[in-house]
Amino acid sequence: MVIIAILFLGAIGMRGIFLNRASHALGGPYTLIDTHGHTVTESHFQGRYTLIYFGYTHCIDVCPLTLETVTQALDLMGKEAHRIVPLFITVDPSRDTPGVVADYVSHFSPDIVGLTGTESQIQTVIKSFHVMARRRGTSADRISSDYLMDHSSVLYLMDGDNRLMSVLPVDTSPQEIATRLRRLVAAS
Repeated sequence: MVIIAILFLGAIGMRGIFLNRASHALGGPYTLIDTHGHTVTESHFQGRYTLIYFGYTHCIDVCPLTLETVTQALDLMGKEAHRIVPLFITVDPSRDTPGVVADYVSHFSPDIVGLTGTESQIQTVIKSFHVMARRRGTSADRISSDYLMDHSSVLYLMDGDNRLMSVLPVDTSPQEIATRLRRLVAAS
């Protein structure tokens, strides 16, 4: 029994170490541009949870489906949803200007905050969240403005101090996302 108890306590301790390491390794400070052309940093959301999704406006499948799922999940949460700010951060700043992002997110919810920035600003936030994003195509395609982006696709729930609380898969149902968000927000 003593050995089992020691192993159990050791496992709990290791889990805490890995969770703390992961939460400090993902995310960080950022400076981006909102759909009105104003500078936005993580401090603008201080005290509120943010549900962050990285995508791009020319995405033909995963991005629109994810934003629709997030919108439905927050609708299912009712009044509790006001504590969470959904953010859409582009991985394609060369095409996704503030106006383009504004038009795009307006198709889903007025609550989604669309963010873009310079190539440098976007690369900084992509690196801090360990997002994979690259332009698809050959070198001959580089001159075309009609291209697709390969990018990782998850939802990051950050707490009111911009620390990672959870990573949610985008293929989760709106009901499951709403349930998980309620549980995570209530537990903190």
